[in-house]
Amino acid sequence: MDLLQTIFLAILVAFLGFSPPGMLNMTALKISLEHPGQQALRFVLGASSVIFVQALIAVTFAKFLANNPALIHYLSYAAIGVFLLLAYFFYRQARRKIQLKLKGSGTQSYWAGFSMAWMNMLAIPFFLGYSTILEAKGVLETQAPHNWLFALGAMAGAFMLFMLYVSFARLIQQRVQFIARNINYILSALFLVLALTTIYSILSGG
Repeated sequence: MDLLQTIFLAILVAFLGFSPPGMLNMTALKISLEHPGQQALRFVLGASSVIFVQALIAVTFAKFLANNPALIHYLSYAAIGVFLLLAYFFYRQARRKIQLKLKGSGTQSYWAGFSMAWMNMLAIPFFLGYSTILEAKGVLETQAPHNWLFALGAMAGAFMLFMLYVSFARLIQQRVQFIARNINYILSALFLVLALTTIYSILSGG
């Protein structure tokens, strides 16, 4: 199995998976709009480092996790509370017209990305599903060193996607004023949808 193919597949999976507006890319866009400098980059680095670990867990323990879905199922309960709290937090921000406060040192922005990425309980099942499918088709191997290369590729793909949001944040602000004016409401709605989706998944036994 070509090692470069493993990296390319992971980049593609992560890039496509994180392309739709979600809590990470929209928060990166929000930070870029509100804080000039390297704050958004540090947020993206924090989030991407977690995605590396999530992808590594998914691809390394693909068979184990597939045979023990209850582990991810239980983690979803905690995610519901976190998503609801974040939905309320950004809704309050929108009502008060305040900014997301980040310290100039950049440490807080890195850990904001790091923490928020861990709150995304859908990442591991996402990578698990795709790695299982690709392995079944014979285009991906999940043992070392392919699992590490897949995780590196997933991190790179997510990083590139998030940086596209950051790089075009000003363009989005100029061209799509609705998003720029209502970013907190959008984030609040996204977290609420994530919470409701997780609740539905639990109730339906998914």
